[in-house]
Amino acid sequence: VQLVESGGGLVEPGSSLRLSCEVSGIPFSEASMTWVRQAPGKEPQSVSAVWRDGTRIYYDNSVKGRFTISRDIAKSTLYLQMDSLKSEDTGLYYCQLGYGLDTRNQRGQGTQVTVSI
Repeated sequence: VQLVESGGGLVEPGSSLRLSCEVSGIPFSEASMTWVRQAPGKEPQSVSAVWRDGTRIYYDNSVKGRFTISRDIAKSTLYLQMDSLKSEDTGLYYCQLGYGLDTRNQRGQGTQVTVSI
């Protein structure tokens, strides 16, 4: 199983980014997926998750109304559209198999998001 994230960067507050997570080695359409954020000096935090059939979607309160999780089954790719970014969104973002944070599950290396003036 391989998960490869991309799309991070250095942006100003109020900007947007779209993160991607390309998944291989498993039937993507059958996988629940989670985006996790690890801010500097803090524990990892689940920011969004999608159930394998898309019937359940989770957003942390800190990102509700600003972030949108989606999937392209044909491309085996998970996305996180991040709008109205804030400095507190800064961190390493990685995708993880499963619904919700679980450090035992397979994850990618992550992509860095820095929101700063």
